Amino acid sequence: MSLASHHEAHFSGGAAVRDVVLGMSDGLTVPFALAAGLSGANVGTNVVVLAGLAEIAAGCIAMGLGGYLAAKTDAEHYRSERARELQETREVPHIEEAEVADIFAGWGLSEEEVRPIVKALRRDESRFVDFMMRFELGLEEPDPRQAVRSAARIGASYVAGGLIPLSPYFFAVELGTALTISVAITVLALFLFGCVKARFTGVSVWRGGVQTTLIGAAAASTAFLIARLFR
Repeated sequence: MSLASHHEAHFSGGAAVRDVVLGMSDGLTVPFALAAGLSGANVGTNVVVLAGLAEIAAGCIAMGLGGYLAAKTDAEHYRSERARELQETREVPHIEEAEVADIFAGWGLSEEEVRPIVKALRRDESRFVDFMMRFELGLEEPDPRQAVRSAARIGASYVAGGLIPLSPYFFAVELGTALTISVAITVLALFLFGCVKARFTGVSVWRGGVQTTLIGAAAASTAFLIARLFR
């Protein structure tokens, strides 16, 4: 096979997967627990629907805003650290060059091999600083659009997840029937979601599905039992 035809496929959607996992996992669990708790308190289906929709709206905004602020904080941290590295490169260049040389030495290069590499890097100040950011501090430059995208993905995933346990209450007249259907479809959704999440994280698919299901079921069961106890 020629080098020109060789192509390596690498997964590059880590941020998107993280956002969807964060939004969907909470979206499936929190409204599910709320609906189960209200069902345990024996309120009407209309109350469950209204409270569930209110919680989904609030959770969507809160989770989305949290994702936005987290991404903005990452971007601000990167800019701050890069400005500091740039200042140090100009004020104490010999120290920064020594740090770069140490990085290459850690990869097994000799001093004679490292010297021309460091000299070549120093010709371009911006790339020199970029190298320090990535290999000394372990920081990658964030996408400037990441904050908005992250907020949108987390919020949309939360809504999509939250509507699953709540949907039976839209159509069922009897509260017990709605709860039974909600439990069945949400447990299935939690298991499938856990399996998909496990595929991206490298965990056993079966283990990931069971763990996610148990967490959601524990939250809903606790809410239901507390509501029944204090009804």
